[in-house]
Amino acid sequence: MSDINFKEKKFLERLLEMGGGYVLDFSNRTMQEFIMDTMDVDIYHDRYSFKGDSKANRLRSFWEIESNYHVGLLLENLLDYWLTQIHTGERDYDYTDENLHKECLKIVERLKSGGPVENLDSIKPNSKDESFEKLSKSIKQSINNNEPEVGIDRLHTFVTKYIRQLCEEHDIEFQKDTPLHSLFGSYIKHLKASELIDSEMTERILKSSISVMEAFNKVRNDQSFAHDNEILSYNESLLIFNDIANVIRFIEALEKEKQTD
Repeated sequence: MSDINFKEKKFLERLLEMGGGYVLDFSNRTMQEFIMDTMDVDIYHDRYSFKGDSKANRLRSFWEIESNYHVGLLLENLLDYWLTQIHTGERDYDYTDENLHKECLKIVERLKSGGPVENLDSIKPNSKDESFEKLSKSIKQSINNNEPEVGIDRLHTFVTKYIRQLCEEHDIEFQKDTPLHSLFGSYIKHLKASELIDSEMTERILKSSISVMEAFNKVRNDQSFAHDNEILSYNESLLIFNDIANVIRFIEALEKEKQTD
């Protein structure tokens, strides 16, 4: 269950206009569709009715029984929708609302900080490719559903596409069947040759990740839904997700830093 406190609830309920049982401008149908589309959750399931059947009470029920992370995700989506209404002129704007929105964003960040994968937001495409975007979304959905083991094979596909894209950008040669760990090793050599790594320790950490990527190939082939396998356990899958996400976050930061030089 989430730990939203009384003050936070007051901020959120005011921004989301939950007085009288409402939530923003949603009807029962559009609220159900919105939450199903963004969270893959049916807010009109019986589990969310114990506080009452109004839209506001169903949202309050969600806050009470779901984890901090999942409540944070839903609130983030609702705040994005609120902003969309501002930008399209469907909602009036003033500085009081802006300050309230900022306070609600702080609540979202606090709630999401306890997510099972620390740098999940780094799992995003590094090229304009619709299929890459869908792949990223499906991976994040497996974490949002608390099923990291379901997303392991897609995570491997994502990392392979991600490193291939970097190799193409830096004119690093590879073949179509070059395995993930070899791609990653070539990329690290590029970083070292380009003097983009400052410390020996960073280089060692990255080089150790080559063997991690090689082991990831085996996990993908033998312990994921890529084939008819007995899949990896929840906790080991979560460990892999966190390790890979941390590596991608570092690479993303390194590439951005290089672009600003």
